[in-house]
Amino acid sequence: MDKITKRQTKSKQRVREHGEVFTAEREVKAMCDLVKDETERIDSRFLEPACGDGNFLAEILTRKLAVVRKKYGKSHLDYEKNAVLAASSIYGVDILLDNVLACRERMFGLWDKEYTAMCRRDCSDLTREAVKFILSRNIVCGNALTLKCVDEHGKDTDEPIVFSEWSFITGSQMQRCDYTFAELLAGDEAPKSKQQSLFDAAPSDEGKFLQRYISDYRRVQEHGGKSV
Repeated sequence: MDKITKRQTKSKQRVREHGEVFTAEREVKAMCDLVKDETERIDSRFLEPACGDGNFLAEILTRKLAVVRKKYGKSHLDYEKNAVLAASSIYGVDILLDNVLACRERMFGLWDKEYTAMCRRDCSDLTREAVKFILSRNIVCGNALTLKCVDEHGKDTDEPIVFSEWSFITGSQMQRCDYTFAELLAGDEAPKSKQQSLFDAAPSDEGKFLQRYISDYRRVQEHGGKSV
């Protein structure tokens, strides 16, 4: 097995059982370049339905944070708020729990490195915990084909995948709205006059709006919520 193949696979068993092959960095960058403008829009939402340990998501977050740094680097408060928004706009699903945990850790590590470098003494551990919580809601262990959460063996459960929509509504107040994944897909076949948001979905029998929370963006974690 050559070096490139090793970087793109973890084991022959995982390839055989789950078809797991990671996209190489060069291809990731090339594919992101096809939607370059969107990857550089701070609030543009991306969903990777088989995210692995985050090759695509990490590249998108890197690009978004570079824009945040360029636009808001002179104000640590503006930078912090928009860096949180960038992290909240990225979603992933993977059927293997070790990939999900690795992806969350990788995304937070990338985010925290930038945050620490930019805000230095003004960094807030409360904000760090908020971002960890957001990533726990956005990167989930589930089956993107059946729209169900999975157990530790990768088998479907009866629990639907739930995603949270995050948005700033005024000042430092952030709104979280929870939806089942099925509802988010319900509007995909409708005609679109503009870019479709992940959450621009019509109600359906398969999914529904679940709950809404509003809090300071540094305290979103205080609402809790189950994550796997």
